Amino acid sequence: MTEAQAPFEAVVLAAGAGSRFGGGKLLAPHRGGVLLDGALAAAFAAPAGRVIVATGADADAVGAAARAFAARTGQGARLALVHAADHAEGMGASLRAAARAVADEAAGVFVFLGDMPSIPHAVLAPLARAVRAGAPAAAAAFQGRRGHPAVFGAGLLPALRDLRGDEGARAVLRGLGARLALVEAPDDGVLFDVDTPDDLAAGRARGLDS
Repeated sequence: MTEAQAPFEAVVLAAGAGSRFGGGKLLAPHRGGVLLDGALAAAFAAPAGRVIVATGADADAVGAAARAFAARTGQGARLALVHAADHAEGMGASLRAAARAVADEAAGVFVFLGDMPSIPHAVLAPLARAVRAGAPAAAAAFQGRRGHPAVFGAGLLPALRDLRGDEGARAVLRGLGARLALVEAPDDGVLFDVDTPDDLAAGRARGLDS
């Protein structure tokens, strides 16, 4: 299989405790489901094969929610779960665990955050195209601000598999400088994340929960 033919994979980071939310953030009611559903919907809409969900805190409940969403949307065969046992270390640990589960032959990996429920699906295919065209990584942006998701080409998988601490992949992206492709998104859903219950209310006021 050539690099041009190899599929992407996607990961959803869903290992955090949501302490600023008061706990149970990803399972909070949202849009008739739970908050995690928005990130899962974007991941399954991406031009990728498997969707790997990294669990940590609330692992059983978060895993059950992911399986329920995948079954409900007919995507059960694409779902894989991986548990980040050292998730308390920070986002780097959950991304490290997820990246180690990505197939070596993958063209690259989409990285979604479980607390970002409003990613516009229209930005996903252009992100993949940017990496296919030779960018080492691509990230969604809105009005000059870099957001999520990001897509990392296969050449960056070793760096993702060796992450440490709570910074996640930000240092990897910063190290790319001008080689990072920024793909303009149609709305600021690529910037909207949920840290507190008030953030959900703010999202509704801005039309980001519809």
